[in-house]
Amino acid sequence: MSGQGALSDVRVLDLTRLLPGGFCTLLLADLGADVIKVEDTGAGDYVRWAPPFYGDDEHTPLGTRSALYLSLNRNKRSVRLDLKNDGGREALLKLAAGADVLVESFRPGVLDRLGVGYVRLAQANPALVYCPITGYGQDGPNRDRAGHDQNYLGLNGILGLTGDADGPPVQAAGQIADLGGGALMAAVGILAALTEARRSGRGQMVDISMTDGSLSWLAMVAGQYLCDGVVPKRGELPLAGRIICYRPYEARDGWVSCGALEQKFWAAWCKGVAREDLIAHQFDAPGSDAHREVQEIFKGRTREEWKAFNDEHDCCIEPILEVDEVLESDQVAARQMVVSYEQPELGEVRQLGVPVKLSRTPGGVHRPAPALGEHTAEVLGEAGVAEREIAALFESGAAKGPDAAQKAEAFRA
Repeated sequence: MSGQGALSDVRVLDLTRLLPGGFCTLLLADLGADVIKVEDTGAGDYVRWAPPFYGDDEHTPLGTRSALYLSLNRNKRSVRLDLKNDGGREALLKLAAGADVLVESFRPGVLDRLGVGYVRLAQANPALVYCPITGYGQDGPNRDRAGHDQNYLGLNGILGLTGDADGPPVQAAGQIADLGGGALMAAVGILAALTEARRSGRGQMVDISMTDGSLSWLAMVAGQYLCDGVVPKRGELPLAGRIICYRPYEARDGWVSCGALEQKFWAAWCKGVAREDLIAHQFDAPGSDAHREVQEIFKGRTREEWKAFNDEHDCCIEPILEVDEVLESDQVAARQMVVSYEQPELGEVRQLGVPVKLSRTPGGVHRPAPALGEHTAEVLGEAGVAEREIAALFESGAAKGPDAAQKAEAFRA
């Protein structure tokens, strides 16, 4: 580690798999935290084997095949422990004794049944911040239910409110509950609890429910309902398609976004297209005569022509870009939101950059994504485990380093 990041004095044990926990600890790792992935002695984090693959089986290093894995696991180290083995559990407790944070994504009670739940971990390290990320939280009627992003959004109202009134619910391309409700809320909670722990010397549990976290994204909508009791319906929310000044529109060669919410922006657009008569219809609904006229106007120009129009009239009109256009854009380049680094045996890997821009201690890539179990012996040694004990753990199967050969059994139950 460079030792220069804002979180360079923070050590995180990451027992999560797949997206929400992996993205949470990626944020911490990019900002300098020493994040140690604690994986099982089998296939490890499922996301290692999720297609599409970089390279092929013959030339790609084992345990780093998945593009999804690489995108979530730079700046981390990997150890392999069998938590069903006494030796593996004791090794985890030794790691926890020297850690600041532990993040996990099992269903509630799994680590308790293994004998390394929060109570036992807190005995090993009273200052430990323990953050379980689950679908529905550590209590409540849905506590033990399985789920994914779409399920959480369906149950908290976001999915039901997304789309046009006469159409079906529309899924977002980004994982709102996983990332916004889970990963980001976990990162905020961890940093808050860690700050307090360094004052008090006492850790605590940070109970993150992806359903709760993404429900909070309905702050304005829920606040309105709780105030007036009127139930909002899909297609009736002003910022989700109900008004013609704030919608996507089809252009001659694609789509553009119209965000002319303030009166000055809508008036500027109307004057720019020589239709000042439409100024009074800013908040008309889709399907109205004014809406049909606005649709036809937008179809008359290309995305690039609308971009130039906005440059001249400053009215919040922007092209809706495809992913390749986004990642090759001047804006993304200027903000360093695509970065590259060298991944062993793969060469240059391009990924999204660090979204949190710190002026004095900026985040960045200081370590490639680890092979499965690459750092097991190293990390155990740092925790004070003697070489002979490490050898015994390897011999018993309680711990494991990188495999000489391994085949992916992707998403095996």
